[in-house]
This record gives sequence, structure tokens and C-alpha cells, in this order.
Amino acid sequence: QVQVVESGGGLVQAGGSLRLSCAASGRTFGSYTVGWFRQAPGKERDFVSYISGSGGRTNYADSVKGRFTISRDNAKNTVYLQMNSLKPEDTAVYYCAARSGGPIATPRLYDYWGQGTQVTVSS
Repeated sequence: QVQVVESGGGLVQAGGSLRLSCAASGRTFGSYTVGWFRQAPGKERDFVSYISGSGGRTNYADSVKGRFTISRDNAKNTVYLQMNSLKPEDTAVYYCAARSGGPIATPRLYDYWGQGTQVTVSS
């Protein structure tokens, strides 16, 4: 069992940066894939990025490539999402999720979810 808690959201102007954190419980955190997803009002929950348990595999949605960077520190049981050059269309609730299987972009295949953190980008 893994529990994840997101933090780091907030209000930022377009062009600014935020770093989200996903803190997890569990002694085997390093064996879990962690994904970031986001959901804007009235829209489906979309894939943003994932990172494999070892950190060796990462992937990004086309909309965030070159702007967002995912990383993890297994010694701290934490995954980070560095978000640069933020745009108003990045506004959403951002969720962290974990799964014991390999990296995949499909939200329904993740087992453990946080409560989400709001990111608002003003123009």
C-alpha cells in the first residue's frame, strides 16, 4: 500500500515556474511508477508525465515537453514536477498517482492517488 500527497501548487503568472512535490509513504516506493495527471474544470483527467521506479524512464505529454521536468528522490520518497514557462492552459488540478507496474500514461491503471493540488496560471 502506498499513500501519496501532493504539494506546491499555487497561483503564478504566465511565464512563471512552480515545482510540485509528491510525497509517498511505503518502504518500497522505489519500485513504483509515479505519474502526474491534471484535470481542468469540465475536462477529463489527462496524462502529464511519468517516471519509472528507478527514474530511468520518463515520458511527457506533448503539451508540456520542453517545459516540465519530472524527477524523483527515492531516499526521500518524493517525486517532483518542475514546471517552467507556464501558460494559462496549464491551469488545472494536478494529481500524483502511483502504480506497482511499469510506466504507462493511462490514468485508470494507476492504483494510488493523491487529493490533488491546484495550479492556476494567470495571463
